[in-house]
Amino acid sequence: MSDYNERSSEDADKDQDQLRINIQDESALREWSKKLDATPEELKDAVTAVGDLASDVEMHLKGSRSSSNSERVHNAL
Repeated sequence: MSDYNERSSEDADKDQDQLRINIQDESALREWSKKLDATPEELKDAVTAVGDLASDVEMHLKGSRSSSNSERVHNAL
């Protein structure tokens, strides 16, 4: 029986690659854009701002949407 901690470093590298956003790869850019509900341009800007870790990019996008929405609501009042 295999233990989770006995995974190969190759498996760990593959997992790490899946958590990073490669904005140079058009198919990856489209895929991440769908996953994170962002335009490719928003995604590129986010990667430029916070790096290519998907979790960081997601938090950045959520934060920017939150403040943008707040501003729209305030302006509508």
